[in-house]
Amino acid sequence: MKNKEVIIIGGGLAGSEAAYQLAKRGFEVILYEMRPKTMTPAHKTDKFAEIVCSNSLGSEDENTSGGVLKRELRMLDSLLLKKAEENKVPAGHALAVDRQKFSESVTEELLKFKNIKIIREEIKQIPEDKPVIIATGPLTTRALSVEIMKFTGRQNLFFYDATSPIVEASSINRDIVFKASRYEKGGEDYLNAPFTEEEYRKFYNELLNAKKVPLKEFEKHIFYEACLPIEELANRGEKTLAFGPLKPVGLIDPRTGEMPYAVVQLRQDDIAAEHYQLVGFQTRLTWSEQKRVFRMIPGLENAEFVRYGVMHRNSYVNAPLVLNRLFQTKKRKDLFIVGQLSGLEGYVEAIASGLLAGIMMANYLEGKNLVAPPRTTALGALGYYLENANFKNFQPTKFVFGLLEPLKDKPKDKKLRRKMLSERAKREFELYVKSVLKL
Repeated sequence: MKNKEVIIIGGGLAGSEAAYQLAKRGFEVILYEMRPKTMTPAHKTDKFAEIVCSNSLGSEDENTSGGVLKRELRMLDSLLLKKAEENKVPAGHALAVDRQKFSESVTEELLKFKNIKIIREEIKQIPEDKPVIIATGPLTTRALSVEIMKFTGRQNLFFYDATSPIVEASSINRDIVFKASRYEKGGEDYLNAPFTEEEYRKFYNELLNAKKVPLKEFEKHIFYEACLPIEELANRGEKTLAFGPLKPVGLIDPRTGEMPYAVVQLRQDDIAAEHYQLVGFQTRLTWSEQKRVFRMIPGLENAEFVRYGVMHRNSYVNAPLVLNRLFQTKKRKDLFIVGQLSGLEGYVEAIASGLLAGIMMANYLEGKNLVAPPRTTALGALGYYLENANFKNFQPTKFVFGLLEPLKDKPKDKKLRRKMLSERAKREFELYVKSVLKL
């Protein structure tokens, strides 16, 4: 092996996982993280794998897309998934974490490795003398973005993302807000703030007319469909919220014995249950307007905000033109791009990309053949999408069942179909791990 030293740029979810995978295989890792010297618009600490949006990593059910992807990460010894499980908070069938304890535990684990050298500096150019994994995420700095554009020969695509507010648990009115999960699934892990029709209409009208943080003139007004600000959804019609993130289906207000007109759900954000996040309330309202309008939600009239929602720019490369299905760049074999910058959406997807890239970088430097997981698996399907999507209208994606190779004999029943896809993915990923990766 000519070079056992690998540079990783970025200590987020993908970069932290990649560093672990390489370090445990004996490689010298130089991990660059610019925080706290240079902060992003969203991050608050200098810790690795800091989560800045929702604290949920999605469903644990193995017959859901999130469950299938997590299962594959467990088979590959994902550090971050282990740490998520060690620092989880109640969230029904979902895996949600205490964000502070999670990032602290990941940081502590990486610091144990003598072969991980951490440098707190901003990287402004892509190193050419050593193998590199770029994991700078959706908030890649302007300087490095320019270098990536020079390397790819294409202008980066971008969209805008927004984070949800978090409130103090003690400031929530429990006489109005009630504990429950939809259809009584997952226990009572969510708090529910119920609207009457009159309350909903007043809230909706104020939300429509609330002041928003203006976008700069040179910035295009583009949002990722799966993470639209609540006010953008409201612009689509009065009932869009009631049939979307505020749908009351499967919930009964114990005060009335009936289903509310609409419901705002709040999810526990830390192990101590001191903070709750407004589910689906990504926003770019000004902070003063968030306080005014969101206090119109029944039960939140005296809410104390721990964190207000914020808007930030998210960047990603045009993956079909830049990457193969292993997250390896087509122009340079010792350069990988992972995480949201690669064109993936979601925490677990970011972790997955860092994990696979770490393994593949190790195999590449050891002269082994690089074989991608089959498209019948979650990891394989994600890579296949990045490599084969239409570059003219490429959009980031989470892992969904629709990315998997279709079944030959597809049953009409959706639950049965997903169960069959999950079982096939499990069989074929186990075979891949044993016969190809030989782990």
